[in-house]
Amino acid sequence: MNGKGRFQGYNASAVRKDLISGLIVGIIAIPLGMAFAIASGVKPEYGIYTTIIAGILISLFGGSKFQIGGPTGAFIPILFAIVMQYGYENLLIAGFLAGMILVLMGIFRLGILIKYIPRPVTIGFTAGIAVIIFSGQIVNFLGLSGVEKHEGFLPNMKEIAEHISTINSYSVITAGICLAVIVLLPRFLPKVPASLIGLVVSSVVAALFFRDHIATIGSSFGAIPSALPHFRFPDLSWDRIQILIQPAFIIAMLGGIESLLSAVVADGMTGSRHNSNRELIGQGVANMVTPLFGGIPATGAIARTATSIKNGAVSPFSGVIHGIVVLLVLILFAPYASHIPLASMAPILMLVAWNMSERKQFMQVLKTKTSDSLVLLTTFLLTVLTNLTTAVEIGLILAVILFVKRMGELLTVAKVLPDPNDKHEKVQAHMVYEGHDCPQISIYTIQGPLFFGAANMFEKSMMDTIHHKPGIWLLRMGKVPFMDTTGESTLTGIVKHLRKLGGIVLLSGLQPQPLEVLKRTGLYDLIGANYQFEHTGDAINEALTRLDYDKCLGCRHYAFRECTVLSRQQHRAE
Repeated sequence: MNGKGRFQGYNASAVRKDLISGLIVGIIAIPLGMAFAIASGVKPEYGIYTTIIAGILISLFGGSKFQIGGPTGAFIPILFAIVMQYGYENLLIAGFLAGMILVLMGIFRLGILIKYIPRPVTIGFTAGIAVIIFSGQIVNFLGLSGVEKHEGFLPNMKEIAEHISTINSYSVITAGICLAVIVLLPRFLPKVPASLIGLVVSSVVAALFFRDHIATIGSSFGAIPSALPHFRFPDLSWDRIQILIQPAFIIAMLGGIESLLSAVVADGMTGSRHNSNRELIGQGVANMVTPLFGGIPATGAIARTATSIKNGAVSPFSGVIHGIVVLLVLILFAPYASHIPLASMAPILMLVAWNMSERKQFMQVLKTKTSDSLVLLTTFLLTVLTNLTTAVEIGLILAVILFVKRMGELLTVAKVLPDPNDKHEKVQAHMVYEGHDCPQISIYTIQGPLFFGAANMFEKSMMDTIHHKPGIWLLRMGKVPFMDTTGESTLTGIVKHLRKLGGIVLLSGLQPQPLEVLKRTGLYDLIGANYQFEHTGDAINEALTRLDYDKCLGCRHYAFRECTVLSRQQHRAE
């Protein structure tokens, strides 16, 4: 996607639409930015900085016309774990390194690889993240005191259970008001940003009636500055890079997945087409620059992108305007944000978790009761009970193992003979039965990919009969679309073993990829070009010329049309 395509036909009407959509999304992004930052274990202003800087840069340099970038809920468990383990300063370095990884992925055109991550894995970890976000807000919703935060889900649940007696009724009332506004307002005023109104209404009620009885942003994190922080390059060292490269890689992978999923959603809503590699570069640039101003990692935000499109966005300027709106709000209204109760933020994040949980898709995959269900459930449980890194790694490994198993089961080996009742005398498996099977020629139809996952089954199917009939073997390969070196090695072993017993192998219908493999490994020359045929009929004719006619004497199998002629010649000779 070139620059001309992104702004082609841009006019005054388009500017007006981008202004409106950018203003609306900017207002929606303000409470989310602060909430995501708090849930990630950092100060709320860092989420605002991220919304401004990353939001503008992702729109300018990304590969989607409609992408709205910023902090997202998907990052919360990862960022919180990094902050707990390494601290905020090292989080900035991890974000910077993640940006470098994303830029390199885009430059080397690796965007396509992210699309190969199985859907059950992404649904599983997304649902797991939603559970972590939702459960993480129980403390603020109930106003519990004395609760110590942990990285793990179970220790956090234990803390909540132990401190459940410290429920603050004022916090519950505040959170309840905000939740009611968020849930009910869209039914009556769908275009009004319900999360912002809920935040304002509940904050005003709390300030008027129980100001000193509830935790606020100011009392927990201090006042929010009304300006961007100064530029500061992170203190990079080789030791820090070695320590933080793994969390940086996870940030990059999740950021890449989320941004490309968001871009795909935008394509579906608008009929446009994003450039995945350019999108990764844009995400990378944003994540390299944002930490220099104290911001946390960012990615494409699906809900905000969809909202922008629904409100008329026509170009990346909508995302730029959304960032400028947040900057103006920061400058003008930052002091007031300090009075926002933490209980007012909790319902916003809980609703985010509910919306991102993909519960319908989760149940749909689970109900299939297939290997995908196992991958989904494993990834989900590991995300909740361990961490996202472990969940994705094991989820992918399990998905690959089960995929290989399924693909291996696709390979079938069937012994066949020509069907005289068929117009073209096609070979059929039902023609092979007791009393009707040529003692000298064995024809097999091989169907499916011949690769490492199926090689053992293929070898067993062949070797079980090779000692009984080591004569002429015709392997029909027309339905083998793929062969790897393991499959080729297995076939080579069968060919060599059969030759030792005095037999020969004919091949028919080789597809281009398997043929290329045979030529590169030398098996093509070992078998011989004269023993390889395009059509099965030609191969059968060649096999018939190599029969030991003495063994045909007295044979009553009549496996081939020519057998009748040979039998009559024998009768005449008698």
